[in-house]
Formats: sequence, structure tokens, C-alpha cells
Amino acid sequence: MDFVGFLLWVLTSFLLLTAKACSQPQEQQPQVPCFFIFGDSLVDNGNNNGLLTLARANYMPYGLDFPQGASGRFTNGRTFVDILAQLLGFPNYIPAYARVRGRALLQGANYASGASGIRDETGNNLGDHTSMNQQVAKFATTVEQLRRYFRGDSMALGNYLSKCLFYSGLGSNDYLNNYFMTDFYSTRTAYTPITYAASLLQDYTRQLTGLYNLGARKLIVSAVGQIGCIPYELARYDGNGSRCNEEINNAIILFNTGLRKLVDRFNNGELQGAKFVYLDSFQSSQDLVLNAKTYGFEVVDKGCCGVGKNNGQITCLPLQLPCDDRRKYLFWDAFHPTEVANILLAKKAYSSKSKSYAYPINIQQLTML
Repeated sequence: MDFVGFLLWVLTSFLLLTAKACSQPQEQQPQVPCFFIFGDSLVDNGNNNGLLTLARANYMPYGLDFPQGASGRFTNGRTFVDILAQLLGFPNYIPAYARVRGRALLQGANYASGASGIRDETGNNLGDHTSMNQQVAKFATTVEQLRRYFRGDSMALGNYLSKCLFYSGLGSNDYLNNYFMTDFYSTRTAYTPITYAASLLQDYTRQLTGLYNLGARKLIVSAVGQIGCIPYELARYDGNGSRCNEEINNAIILFNTGLRKLVDRFNNGELQGAKFVYLDSFQSSQDLVLNAKTYGFEVVDKGCCGVGKNNGQITCLPLQLPCDDRRKYLFWDAFHPTEVANILLAKKAYSSKSKSYAYPINIQQLTML
């Protein structure tokens, strides 16, 4: 090859490499720099694995359809927040706080714990767990750890956290594993449904304000779903005229109504600079049942995996054989949705234009603020 030929070869190679680099898609940047998650077993992704508790899911067939297997997620595949993280453009799932330290915290952490609630004693019947008060305390520790990456500059750290997304979904266990579990808890004798909802909201207001004081500005709060219609309650309830336990549903509506009003208060200046989105999980879970066929569900009253009536008397046992086609089931076990249901719920919360799912704006719009 002469010198001119060599130059032509170099130039051609360079142009081919440049064209190839330009044609490859650039790695997508997440829509927010970090995502912090607080909640219970609906979004726990392994924080309970090392705790002495019955509320754990780090055994098969949990995680049957999840690439990492039985990771501690209380479903067959991805949770609601796993799918939300993907919709937000994160390359990986947000890790459990129990397993993440150092610079990885800059992208967020999941503090959720199965059986936990707004009240500290909620879930004690199942063993150890991390209550919402403890989850907020762990986030306070995280903020201190993050400070070093901003060289102690509180303003820079505050500016960073103000762009992050915060999700909180609590309250289910305060009814399931507290108020309506009268053989273990006395709250039902101490409170009416109205005063109990008010007490929960008072505590939750303080906890959400705590997150705000630690730097949270974009917050998603999830209402409590239709607990009176989950397989666990259907197995225990022998109602007249109604498929679901409406006493439980009516108590939850009191809490949800108050939570939506709280979101309005926060958004109307009570927490300066904060923007809250309320997810109506009661409405969206009801929609999945009412329009089951549209979504491809054939079974909406039984768990895919479980024991007894409605597969809801005892939850999914180790190495138990679940149903063959998880896509046809709304519920994975006595309490938790299947991955397919989580996908539908997450997509609605992220991009639905209907205020009956996400109020006053959806999550996609929240990220743009």
C-alpha cells in the first residue's frame, strides 16, 4: 500500500468509526437525578431480608419472573416502583437501603419495609420491620452521608435533592395489621374510624414534613388501595350482599379523603416550594377489577399463589407451585398485585391525564417542574 492509499484507508476507517458512534443511541439520562422510596411490602425490595420477621419474600416462588430471582420483592416480578424507575429512565432499579452505601446513594435508595406503617406498633404481630418514623430517620442519615459529596455545601445539596423524586406509600398495614386486627391491637376500642384516620393523618403529616425539612420537594403520596377486596379479606369475610368487606373499604376512604386534602394544603403553600402528587390507588385498583377483561385478567378474587379459600388464608409458601399464567391474575398472593397489575398501575400514575389516578398532575409532569 502506497502512502496515498494508506491515508485513504485511515480516513475511511475514521469516517466509518464516527458514523458508527453517531448511529449508536446515547445512554438515556434519567428524568430526575435520584429517586427515594418509602413504604411497605407493596414496594419493599429486600430491606426485610435480614430481619427477624414473617414479612419477608426472599424465597421462591416470589421473584419467579424477576431476573434476580427471589430478591425480597413481594410479587412474582417487578414492583410498582421498579417499573416507575424504568419509566423515569433509570438504568437500574433503585436499590434497597439495606444494601447500598457510598456514592450509589446519589441515585436514591428504597427504605420500604414489609408490614410497616405510619404508626410504630403497626406490623409488630409479624415481627421486626422498619416503621415510617424509622425510614425517615434512615433518610436523615443518608442526607448526612450525601453531604460529603457536596463538600459540606448545604445549598448545593439542597438544590440537588430538590430535583429528586420521593415516593411514599403507607397506611395499608395501619388498617390490616393494626386497626382491624382486634385480637392483637386495641386501637379499634380507642378510636372510631373517623378519629383513627385523623390520628394517622396527623402522624403522616409530621413524617412527610420531616422529609420536606430534609430536602424533599417533589413528592408522590399513594392512597391506600381497596383492602376490603384483597384475597386475604375475601377469605375471612362472609358478607351479605357485597363481595368485599365494605366496612374496611369505608374506613380507608376516610383516610384517603383526608390525604388528598393534605396534598392540597401542602401544594397551596403550607410547605413552601414543594409539589405533591396524590395517587388514588383505591380508584385505580377498583378500575382493574371493574375492567378486568379489558386488561386481560380472568381472576380478580384469588391469589396466584397461596393456601385456603381464595388462596388468601395463608400467603405463598416456600417452593409452592403458583398458577401457570400470572398474566391472568390480578393478585400474586393474599395481599399483593402481580407484576402485570403493577405495570398497569405504574403506567397510569406516570402518564394518565385523568385526575382520578394522579392529582393534580401526573408523575411525568412532576418531573418537569
